[in-house]
Amino acid sequence: MNKNAVEIDDLTVLLGKKVFAIKNLDLSLPEGKIIGFIGPSGAGKTTLIRSIVGRQKITNGEITVLGLPAGSAKLRPQISYMTQETSIYPDLTVRENIVYFATMYGIKKKKRKHQVEVILSTLDLKKQADRIVGSLSGGQKQRVSLAIALIGSPKLIVLDEPTVGLDPLLREQIWKLFKELTANGKTLIISSHVMEEAQRCDDLLLLREGMLLAHGSPEELCNRTGTNSVEQCFLKLVGAKK
Repeated sequence: MNKNAVEIDDLTVLLGKKVFAIKNLDLSLPEGKIIGFIGPSGAGKTTLIRSIVGRQKITNGEITVLGLPAGSAKLRPQISYMTQETSIYPDLTVRENIVYFATMYGIKKKKRKHQVEVILSTLDLKKQADRIVGSLSGGQKQRVSLAIALIGSPKLIVLDEPTVGLDPLLREQIWKLFKELTANGKTLIISSHVMEEAQRCDDLLLLREGMLLAHGSPEELCNRTGTNSVEQCFLKLVGAKK
């Protein structure tokens, strides 16, 4: 029986004094799965992600991550977080960026060189390894950001819109990597507004206006709503809430 990577109890997040980004959210997210946060812009996906990684002030409720309160210092080596904005240095090469973050992560020099090469190979960045990041395309920069998120072999990898700007072939390769990571015991939380990607997840949260519409596997959600795709399921649930 899988343990839960994240436990959320009555989470509410107010932005300003009146805007509910998240409202009264209760849920458990399993370990070793690809968990999708799916919904349109403004659904609360990024706020929920920031709350889980400890970067969002919450108004009410509790979040436990890998058995510890969200934001705990002990969680830092166990969690990686890739934001929507590329968090890389444009004046360094791809390799220099990965080496820098690996050094900051505390990876010893002997292991660091090997891990950098593995990450470059995994994300098909070997040809760009010695290019200045500022000269890369948007999709290539996205891959560099994802490379940084893989440093140190974290238990929980949190990715906010990780496939934006990637071509279909590379997106397919990245999803293959995601499957391999969970097969090796990692837990991935991935936010997306692309319903096609939702079908690839093991566990889904359908979010709208800070509220949970549904939670379950793609198959369970489609069966529950009598639909053939997550997109149809989402639209049916939105219609039911009106």
